[in-house]
Amino acid sequence: MADSFYITTAISYPNGKPHIGHAYEAIAADVIARFQRLNGREVRFQTGTDEHGLKMAQKARELGMEPRALADEMSAHFIAMCDGLNVRYDRFLRTSEPDHHRASQALWQAMKANGDLYLDRYEGWYSVRDEAYYDESELVAGEGGEKLSPQGTPVEWTVEESWFFRLSKYQGQLLTLYRDNPDFLLPESRRNEMIAFVSGGLRDLSVSRTSFDWGVKVPGSEDHVMYVWVDALTNYLTGLDYPDKTGLFSEYWPADLHLIGKDIVRFHTVYWPAFLMSAGLPLPKQVFGHGFLLNRGQKESKSLGNVTDPMELADRFGVDVLRYFLMREVTFGQDGSYSPEAIVLKSNAELANSFGNLAQRVMSFIAKNCDGGFSAESEPTETDTALRSRVNGACRIELPEAFERLAFSNGLEAWMQAVFACNAYIDEQAPWALRKTDPERMRRVLATLCGCIRDLAVAVLPVIPTAASAILDALCIPEDQRDYAALTTDPAAGEIRVENPAPAFPRLELPEEAA
Repeated sequence: MADSFYITTAISYPNGKPHIGHAYEAIAADVIARFQRLNGREVRFQTGTDEHGLKMAQKARELGMEPRALADEMSAHFIAMCDGLNVRYDRFLRTSEPDHHRASQALWQAMKANGDLYLDRYEGWYSVRDEAYYDESELVAGEGGEKLSPQGTPVEWTVEESWFFRLSKYQGQLLTLYRDNPDFLLPESRRNEMIAFVSGGLRDLSVSRTSFDWGVKVPGSEDHVMYVWVDALTNYLTGLDYPDKTGLFSEYWPADLHLIGKDIVRFHTVYWPAFLMSAGLPLPKQVFGHGFLLNRGQKESKSLGNVTDPMELADRFGVDVLRYFLMREVTFGQDGSYSPEAIVLKSNAELANSFGNLAQRVMSFIAKNCDGGFSAESEPTETDTALRSRVNGACRIELPEAFERLAFSNGLEAWMQAVFACNAYIDEQAPWALRKTDPERMRRVLATLCGCIRDLAVAVLPVIPTAASAILDALCIPEDQRDYAALTTDPAAGEIRVENPAPAFPRLELPEEAA
């Protein structure tokens, strides 16, 4: 399908409840999916939970639970988070589901048929927390001299029989991939890291475990379960009914975008393309490794007591406000910082005082002074045309072009400048004064503003879907005229109608601790 678009998040490890980082990635993916739908594309958006592996097995044992029971309980929190944050996925995939086991085993058999799997003995360092193997040269010393992974997590010496994947065989093909397809891995800094890593030489990868049994069984070796990352990465195929290569798979694979955190780039851009090359499957078009969200500049951790429940933020400030702040404030791809005070200040300045106030001033004025509707008979002036052109350009060209590059903060900056231009225009034109001196000019000014508000609301629908939809409802914009193609028309040319305008963004109060 030429106009299809398949986007995935990383699947979340549900050994604890969701944190702000999970919410950030889910919101960003949802913004991209909604944006592509508004561009007329057939979008499939998948997220889910990565439920196997030693970390889950150990956590379940600590709690006196079966791993499946823990997975059931914790996955429900991730589903609730997505639903609560207005994240409109097409499938929430759990790796404990039978069709995922079937897909993982099919991928395994394809790699084995290509001669890339062999049985041997693994001796080396393993981080349970990262679910990752590390070479001795990658380890760092902890404060007490203990060996730690590059992420600072504990490692343990592991010795067991294991199936191995011939990762070393794919070094040259991977380097060719990075060189010939520079957009395969973005931002550029992440690509440079992987080029350096792969250029240093690749060792074959241990891809099965025998020390626990919570995972996907290895076909023909039932005492082995697959290394969690083999089965986790396969989720992107499972959601398209692999190994069936008709239907969803033929429509949507290869994926257009894997959206992931920067800490799992190696798995997605070294291991995953090598597995796919081995299985004879097309590679995803792009992997984007976004940065971390910092709490007042600090990485969140349970020991610091600064772990944030994203749903508490959403309940406190509003879902749309949280979505807007995260997309507006953080340069996507880099680390960013947030705090309750920053959320309040950004929301009040831009959503409540600027865009929300603009929409409410105009629509409530029309409801009160124009019986909720009118047509503008006079021709627009140069000033009117200049504003419409400025706003339409920001909404139809500048914001979409930025969002295509995942430069959300840049796109929203162009959008906000258009909002500011509308507020300057309404202050300058003063329709409340024109009501007495030149009613027809008043109608033209209001019609111009309504056209601009329509453009602004449609453009920002991916980010603040509930509030923007409420504004479009009040403007009586039909559902089938709420995409980027509709921005080529001018609603100010016909009858303007307003129904039940209500403030879209309440002013927020600073938290007591900051006030």
